Amino acid sequence: MNHRRYAILKLITFLGSIALAGRFLMNKINDRKTKMPSVFIGHGSPMNALANNSYTRSLSQFAKEIDKPKGILVVSAHWLTDGTYITAMDKPKTIHDFYGFPKALFDIEYPALGSKELVNRVSGLLGGVLKKDFGDWGLDHGTWAVLKHMYPNADVPVVQLSIDRNESFQFHYEMGKKLSALREDGYLILGSGNIVHNLREMSRNEDAQSYDWAIEFDEWVKENLLQRNDRSLFSDVLDRKSGQLSVPTAEHYIPMLYALGASENTEKLDFIFEEMQNASVSMRSFRIG
Repeated sequence: MNHRRYAILKLITFLGSIALAGRFLMNKINDRKTKMPSVFIGHGSPMNALANNSYTRSLSQFAKEIDKPKGILVVSAHWLTDGTYITAMDKPKTIHDFYGFPKALFDIEYPALGSKELVNRVSGLLGGVLKKDFGDWGLDHGTWAVLKHMYPNADVPVVQLSIDRNESFQFHYEMGKKLSALREDGYLILGSGNIVHNLREMSRNEDAQSYDWAIEFDEWVKENLLQRNDRSLFSDVLDRKSGQLSVPTAEHYIPMLYALGASENTEKLDFIFEEMQNASVSMRSFRIG
């Protein structure tokens, strides 16, 4: 009888171990399913918010291919500050931060909610560096002109992180690294800017022939992205004439560094869209993971 009881207890213990191992494995599988990619989107002209073209359709398709995020942290080229700020309001306003465009563009509202949970999570990752904005900013067109095509119902919470205008490319890349843990929590990290962005040389014709220097720099970035030469992408940008012309100011390039920093160099990188608009604006967009 004692031998039988001992055998039964061993069997129960064995089955319990299998059950625990199974739960552990399922948790790991679920973690892999919920880990969000790190994304950079070239947003270009605000008029893309109204467009139905290959670029906007690529955004819609991308959103359908990934799990719906718990929330989205956006680093937009259009929020420059002294220090690093985060939108901490419950209902961020839609900012129309441009002029000279049709009324239809100003009529667009993107009523996504904010997320205190995401704000607190970012605050924990960035520590004392972060300052909270409770109303001065909101969602600028670098955010809503993109998300309008990805999540047209504005049914995913959105928080914006500002760009500290006083810091280096490497600083912003390292900030991306600090934020990478958000992806494990089901949050999408999205940088919104343009790898090539020279408005002085821009053509009014969206399909105008691209400048040789714009193509050269866009291809240089592409090659370094594919090879994961991250250091070159934050250290060597302005070493060449094509880089100086493509990045005359830093704010549109920096969001790409957040997306890059928030990823591992072992993760797969795929281009969502590859094209130039208006001769001097790269719409190159990519996902990592």
